[in-house]
Amino acid sequence: MNLKQLAEYLELSQTTVSRALNGYPEVREKTRRRVLEAAQRHGYKPNSNARKLATGKAGSIGYVLPVGRNVDLDPHFVEFLSGMGEHALSREVDLSLTPAPYERESEAYSRIAASRSVDGVYLSSMRNDEQRIALVRDLGIPFLAHGRALEPSQGYSFLDIDNEGAFHDATRLLLQLGHTRLAYINGDTDYTFAVHRLNGVTRAMTEHGLPVERLAHHSAAMNEENGYRLAMDLFRDADPATRPTGVLSASMFTTLGIVRAFNQLGMRMPDDVSIITHDDVFPFLKPESFTVQLTTTRSSIRVAGARICERLVDIINGVEKGPVEEVWPVELIVRASTGPAPAEGKRGRRVSPQAAE
Repeated sequence: MNLKQLAEYLELSQTTVSRALNGYPEVREKTRRRVLEAAQRHGYKPNSNARKLATGKAGSIGYVLPVGRNVDLDPHFVEFLSGMGEHALSREVDLSLTPAPYERESEAYSRIAASRSVDGVYLSSMRNDEQRIALVRDLGIPFLAHGRALEPSQGYSFLDIDNEGAFHDATRLLLQLGHTRLAYINGDTDYTFAVHRLNGVTRAMTEHGLPVERLAHHSAAMNEENGYRLAMDLFRDADPATRPTGVLSASMFTTLGIVRAFNQLGMRMPDDVSIITHDDVFPFLKPESFTVQLTTTRSSIRVAGARICERLVDIINGVEKGPVEEVWPVELIVRASTGPAPAEGKRGRRVSPQAAE
């Protein structure tokens, strides 16, 4: 079925049908749904070249993909991209990746603007010294940020989770359980999400009357090896009477390494140590699958990817106007890995380096 036939079937003009399919805001929502349902039911597929000529749009949204020897393919990004792809398919929008090393990012955005190869871009992994917002604005590229800069006063649209609130609540739970010696194995604090989470931890400690200097804080890329290494550094030679009894972790991948270290050191959760981690809801890595089910803060990164795609398409089509700041609350789900702080004299044995090998 072509556009003319679809319009005749619906008894609408071809212009109305085309505008409904392409998300123009002047089409009533009831009409838009009717057109989309009929198009799906009858297998209508628009001619992409004709659509580009008619709308002046590329029908694609873009992302500048960091590459280089020091850049790993992050599972968080893969899961996020899966969510984007699912929604892009439903909106008949393509995803375009432009690879570029960090030091040549500005060139990549300039090429995108000059070629008009995409209708808009999304920005992720927001940095403390974030410069991409001003850049894409100057280039006239519609955009949506996944995350916030440290000072989000420039009036731009973003989607983020309440990272500070999530780790404030997680820390408060440990404090309520009597844990006064805490460790936090964080993500890379060059990125704002990690700074916001650290702010949540320290705010909860301050409210509880604990000096923030008591927090053993470590920052590193969120992977299993760093989790293992940092946990071993924290616990292998530590005196049971002074070592942390409550641990916060920025990622399930980091927690894989932390739990491996606990097992190797003979430390039991939650008898010897309690742990809370952040769960991005990976289908292949679930907190319930650990030997001791993990207490988590939880927010689906796949759902965030779908929402970013939905909003960016709406921005491109003029449905969403003006800077919209969207912050999602984060669930705290209590499971078996958290319990009361161990009483004096019941904090386990000191582990020697030989015993840990």
